[in-house]
Amino acid sequence: MRRRRQSQQDLHNKERWLISYADFITLLFAFFVVMYSVSSVNQGKYKVLSETLTGVFNAPQRSFQPIAVGDQPPQPASDVVIPPPVTEAPRNPEREAEVRSRALSAMADQLTLEFEELISQGVITLESSDRWLELNLPNSLLFGSGDAEPHYDAFAVIKKIATVLRNRDNAVKVEGFTDDRPISSPRFPSNWELSAARAAAVVRMLSMEGIEPERLAAVGYGRFQPVARNDTDEGRRRNRRVVLLISRDASVRGVMR
Repeated sequence: MRRRRQSQQDLHNKERWLISYADFITLLFAFFVVMYSVSSVNQGKYKVLSETLTGVFNAPQRSFQPIAVGDQPPQPASDVVIPPPVTEAPRNPEREAEVRSRALSAMADQLTLEFEELISQGVITLESSDRWLELNLPNSLLFGSGDAEPHYDAFAVIKKIATVLRNRDNAVKVEGFTDDRPISSPRFPSNWELSAARAAAVVRMLSMEGIEPERLAAVGYGRFQPVARNDTDEGRRRNRRVVLLISRDASVRGVMR
């Protein structure tokens, strides 16, 4: 059977894929051109980066070297004169102690003036050294018998003492003492509690008069630190007392005779 000759139109239809293929190749070529242009090296930027890295690696070392303990750190070379740091003047403990001792002596003179009449009568005693003042007050001047509530006249006494102590930093320890006569009550089971309560009452009154609480301390010794015999009325009277120990220094925990 005789084959039919393909027409020109049939041949044209069969070769249409070449057009699509050419378009695809053209687009692919354009794509690679764009990619190449994007990835191409900027010679100017490359040169700047290269010179920068060369300068960094060839520059002199600027890192800090460790300083051995005890060595002085190197001083930067500069024409600017750096003033030395301002420091406090070195303390002179001996000089400071001398100044505080003189201040304590001045306080002793003030207390003597405030209680001149009672001191001359022997009701109050004042002893002093270069480290402390000891102001001895009889319990009868401040409290009733067997009681720790201050009576009316006690406030005038404490006010005079506070006038001398105010605007200073001297530590004050208040010590309470009793005689050897036992006491047993719901409030005070023994002389320990009574002596401590009386010392605390004086501390409280001083605080009310403006003396800083951190300067104050209260201690009760009961009957165990007598200054006289307890077999006479006069001896027991002397043992019933409150003592203000005023320190030369400011540390209340360091107050001692």
